[in-house]
Amino acid sequence: MKQKSQKKWLGDVHITKDLLLLLLIGGLYSLSIALSNTFVNVYLWKQTGDFFQIGLYNLTVAIIQPVTFIFAGRMAKKVDRIIVLRLGVIFLAIFFISVLLTCSEASRYLLLLGTLLGIGYGFYWLAYNVLTFEITEPDTRDFFNGFLGVLNSLGGMIGPLVAGFIISQFKQFYGYTIIFSASLGLFALATILSFFMKKRPATGNYFFSAIIKERKRNPNWKMVTNATFFQGIREGIFAFVINIYVYIATGSEMALGTYAFVNSIVSFITYYLASRFIKKQYRKRAILLGGILLFTSVFLIIFHVSYPIFLVYSALIAFAYPVVLVPFISTSYDVIGQGWQAREMRIEYIVVKELFLNAGRACSIIIFLFSILYFPVKTILPLLLIVLGSGYLFIYFFVRHIQLKGIFS
Repeated sequence: MKQKSQKKWLGDVHITKDLLLLLLIGGLYSLSIALSNTFVNVYLWKQTGDFFQIGLYNLTVAIIQPVTFIFAGRMAKKVDRIIVLRLGVIFLAIFFISVLLTCSEASRYLLLLGTLLGIGYGFYWLAYNVLTFEITEPDTRDFFNGFLGVLNSLGGMIGPLVAGFIISQFKQFYGYTIIFSASLGLFALATILSFFMKKRPATGNYFFSAIIKERKRNPNWKMVTNATFFQGIREGIFAFVINIYVYIATGSEMALGTYAFVNSIVSFITYYLASRFIKKQYRKRAILLGGILLFTSVFLIIFHVSYPIFLVYSALIAFAYPVVLVPFISTSYDVIGQGWQAREMRIEYIVVKELFLNAGRACSIIIFLFSILYFPVKTILPLLLIVLGSGYLFIYFFVRHIQLKGIFS
């Protein structure tokens, strides 16, 4: 009976101990980030009131993260990948400690904070992505990516709503202090769980440049990296502008928490459904549908800004993101798995993919910064949201050319 129940909810998927632990660590990370990172840009906005400074902070993260990825990739070839994962969690904890220590003066240290966050993200995501590639197989990747999305959504439901409520109950920045402290505890727990995972030492040389050159020999890999760049184009400014936009429209952290809650509850349902029902032969069509929805969603918020419209927008993008990301991430890993020297070069493949993602993010933010230098924010922002918001739509036009052996993608 238990086996039948598991098959009903999880499908015919073999769950290993390390796969389960990796999911739990990812879930704790998501909850911690959902508690705090949803409000970090608003926290800094309340201190500066300046989009340009917030943009510089996010640009620092986007630049430092891929630089750290390159270093972390080399390190992962020499030491255990679990150690690299722990370093990421430690630097993320240091970031929140720094925010707590600087308190109301945090806006004076934007570049330092952005650097710490970028280093934390770089170590964490390099290790997490490599471990995902090693621990999952082609027949478990859709499940893993979908279930991780479910955990991300659960964290997104609980975190922002609780954080928004707590922050709104205290004057000044006391509520933020409580929330940032809670994140530290979750990072500590994630670190403890990592000690129960099987050690994964690596050997061999680091051929980072060879995998960049592989784009010329492998059309599938070129298409994946190009698509990843355009994924970053949308994520660059959308990662911080929309949350600040919601806060400006409402003046309430609780309203922002509710916005994130709506986003997460719809995302929770969609990630589960996407992981179960988007089969390999439907991946490209799903990516196209999600890309169209994400692009058209922008038009909801550029003409008339109101909180109810933001909630509709939140629900729509929460449906669209999983429809794109579950099949796209799985396809990316399958392309890497069939690539040149995939087993020996998996770390290099992950590093190069992350470089293209953050290159897209950095380009997006740089365009934003130069635009607001020469034009009023209210005038130029709607146009930027339309142009840069088309990034996910372009993913399909690259992915449609990918042909995988033995996989109806």
